[in-house]
Amino acid sequence: MTTATEVFTVRPYTPHCQVINDEGDHAVIGISPGNSYFSAQRVLDLAQWGMRNFAQVDLIYTDMHVAEMYEALGYGEDEARRKAVKNLRGVRAKVNNAAAEADPTGVRLRARPMSSLTDIPAYRTLHNHLNNLLDIDPEFRETCNSLVDAFLSSKVLNGKAATTRQREVCLEYVCAEAPLFLDTPAILGVPSSLNCYHQLLPMAELLYSRGSGLRASRNQGHAIITPAEGDSDAR
Repeated sequence: MTTATEVFTVRPYTPHCQVINDEGDHAVIGISPGNSYFSAQRVLDLAQWGMRNFAQVDLIYTDMHVAEMYEALGYGEDEARRKAVKNLRGVRAKVNNAAAEADPTGVRLRARPMSSLTDIPAYRTLHNHLNNLLDIDPEFRETCNSLVDAFLSSKVLNGKAATTRQREVCLEYVCAEAPLFLDTPAILGVPSSLNCYHQLLPMAELLYSRGSGLRASRNQGHAIITPAEGDSDAR
């Protein structure tokens, strides 16, 4: 089911994800640094949309392995570090400003970097589990390798094979984010949670497939949220 909600169109990934969306307990809205999609106005719109539709909201921006990812994309070490610092400064300001405007009390909406989750035992447990699965679970390893190959091929490889270091960095980046795809309720202590992003999450097909293997928890959902047709963030 696709629903137009204010300035965004929300597409829950499965019927059960629709149920989690309708429950409205909690949403994680992922924000990427250095991505022109996330203008200051759009981040604010996302924050306000979350406040209208969920009891609690976390705006979470990626701040782990960012410089290393720029190196994997071909930037020199110093340039990659400078680019990471600049883009993280920008996304931090957008997220913090949006949170302050959408929920001045800070009671229902939180702005936080991904790195802040690493102090939470449930996050660490899931992260360690994912790293272990890379060694022992062929399905998970194949899924991750396919993601890495697709990402690097579209960016820098031009038909060449990825280096060991490029592959390691990309896998670290994926595994740092993936605990939120698996079980945000366990990490943040909420009844259920919808992970919202403007594109299909990496590993979604694996996590929401039938059968055994690595799967999202029963109270974890995913939705693709994009600007409603005709909407612009230039307001």
